[in-house]
Amino acid sequence: MIRLQIAIQLDYEVSATGSDFVFNIHAAQTARQHVLDEQLTLSQPVAYRVENEPSSGNRLLRFSAPPGQLQVNYRATLDVHHFIGSPELIPEVPVAKLPPEALVYIYPSRYCPSDRLHQLAMREFGSRWQGYSRVQSICDWVRERTTFASNTSTSQTSALDTLLDQTGVCRDFAHLMIALCRAINIPARFATGIDYGADPALGPTDFHAYVEVYLGDRWYMFDPSGTAIPMGFMRFGIGRDAADTAFATIFGSVKTHAPVIDIQAIAGADGRLRQPFHCGRALSTDG
Repeated sequence: MIRLQIAIQLDYEVSATGSDFVFNIHAAQTARQHVLDEQLTLSQPVAYRVENEPSSGNRLLRFSAPPGQLQVNYRATLDVHHFIGSPELIPEVPVAKLPPEALVYIYPSRYCPSDRLHQLAMREFGSRWQGYSRVQSICDWVRERTTFASNTSTSQTSALDTLLDQTGVCRDFAHLMIALCRAINIPARFATGIDYGADPALGPTDFHAYVEVYLGDRWYMFDPSGTAIPMGFMRFGIGRDAADTAFATIFGSVKTHAPVIDIQAIAGADGRLRQPFHCGRALSTDG
C-alpha cells in the first residue's frame, strides 16, 4: 500500500458574462484506491455539486461562476493498494468473452481512430504472443518512436498526427498506444492522474495521461510516455480518450493560468513511508 497526498490549485479570470465549469479533479474511489480525506475550497461563494458519471465513475465537480477572479483548491489523501501480477501469466481476452463494460474500449474514438491503424498494428504486432507482453511491446514501440516535447500538440491532435509527427506530450503517447491496442481488438482506455516522479527538467508537476488495458480479468496500467513512475499514479478519471477526461471543461470566456500541483508519498497508518518505484511487474488499481 502506498499513501499519497495531493494538492491542486487552479486560477481563472472569469469574463463579464460569467462561465460554467465542469472539473474532473476529484480522486477516483475504486476498489484499490481509497480516498481517506479530501477538501475543496472555492474563492467565490458559489454553490457546487460533485456528481458521479455513471458509466465511468468519474467524479465531476460542477458550478457556475460570476465575473471576477476564481481560485479552485483541492486536496486529498489516499491509499493505493496495487494488484501486482506476473506479466507472463496474464492473457488477452477474446472479444466474445469481454465483459460488457470493456466493449466500448475496442471501438475507434475521436482521438484514437483505431480503424485506420489496423494494417500497421497487424504488421507490427499481429504475430506476437497474445498476452501482456504484446501490449508491453506496443507501449515500448510508441515510446521508442515518439519524442516527448512540451507544447508540440493541440486539442486537435489525434493518434494519427502523433504517428506522423513522432512527437508529443503524454496525452499523445496515450492516444497512439490506445489506438494501436484497439486496432487488434485489445480494450484500452485513457486515464488521468499526476506525473509522479517526472524529471523536473520537463517542467513543474502536472496532470498526466496514461493507459489502462483490459487483460486477464482487470485493467492494467501502462505509461507509454515513460516520463513518470506508474506505481505513483493516482486516478482522477477514465474514458475513451482525452475528450472524456479533461480536468477542466469551461463554457464561457475565461483566462486561465498554469495549474499548481503537488503530489508526494507520505507515511501510512503504520508509520512506514513507502516510496513508489519503477516495477517490472504488472500493476493495476482496478478490482
